[in-house]
Amino acid sequence: MKKEIQIKDKYISKDSPTFIIAEMSANHLMDFDKAVELIKAAKESGADAIKLQTYTPDTITIDCDNEYFQITQGTIWDGTTLHKLYQTAYTPWEWQPKLKQIAEEMGLICFSSPFDLTAVDFMEEMDMPAYKVASFEINDIPFIRKIAKLGKPIIMSTGIAQMEDIERAIRVCKEEGNEQVILLKCTSAYPAPYEDVNLKLIPNMSETFDCITGLSDHTMGTAVAVASVALGAKVVEKHLILNRAEGGPDAAFSMEPHEFKKMVEEIRIVEKALGKVTYELTDKQKKSREHSRSLFIVKDVKAGEVLTADNVRSIRPGYGLHTMYYEEILGREVRMDLKKGTPLSWDVIQ
Repeated sequence: MKKEIQIKDKYISKDSPTFIIAEMSANHLMDFDKAVELIKAAKESGADAIKLQTYTPDTITIDCDNEYFQITQGTIWDGTTLHKLYQTAYTPWEWQPKLKQIAEEMGLICFSSPFDLTAVDFMEEMDMPAYKVASFEINDIPFIRKIAKLGKPIIMSTGIAQMEDIERAIRVCKEEGNEQVILLKCTSAYPAPYEDVNLKLIPNMSETFDCITGLSDHTMGTAVAVASVALGAKVVEKHLILNRAEGGPDAAFSMEPHEFKKMVEEIRIVEKALGKVTYELTDKQKKSREHSRSLFIVKDVKAGEVLTADNVRSIRPGYGLHTMYYEEILGREVRMDLKKGTPLSWDVIQ
């Protein structure tokens, strides 16, 4: 799998800054102006990209209210049907070219999650730079194959995927010559309980599938997303909403702009703190070593007097002999008078 993936002007690799995606989803509440405001908020919050969803109620499911289409999985959407839910949640297709243009004019990358083959064709008409495969579509093999053939980066969530689903999806991408796959650890619960997140899977997925990994986060707060970066996540996706109090299908697990901005800031701090694997000291740390321990005269001694535990100690600062010589110098005589507070050195010892 590719170790560096380019999406527009951003390069994603194990050494790159985290690629941060603001997920618009249904948080526009079917209001185009709100969608534009969300793009502005994403930019001001420090996101690298805004992600849309490309489907209609009729491309993602059918209008049917029998038992199979009722939402009864213990979610925040229970009590309605799939088709009715998606009627309130989809992003009108006629908006999407305009939203993409607005985002790009602001310096944001814009791409989308398609949910069927016609949505892929529509996204290609817009020249989307990448494709997001939602976790509930990871088992749609003809769909994944069509996307893979396009040769563009594929970001794939694994929320409801078993190991064999991930293996199969990646195999299909490879069969089509596309190794630009990023896997996102995802917990398909809304909001997701912290104890179900299993962030340790992020480095494991990277090793197991030899690919770049990240997190699609549905938990509340910033902690999980920030922690994922410390574990190697190179992509973080989080839902963005202007105001949770306005409601909407995804409001309960979405971040308001000030929260999203805080998350981005904390991720950037963690990236700096992660640094690199090195035992070399910085210039500041080298200077600080001056206040480390060393051997000092702690009582006035006369020339010819013997060094003992009473007149030599390991103390701060670090201008005297290294403490590893302590046993060696005990019992030896000094060549000259030494005052309390003199750093011990070999030239004063006989």
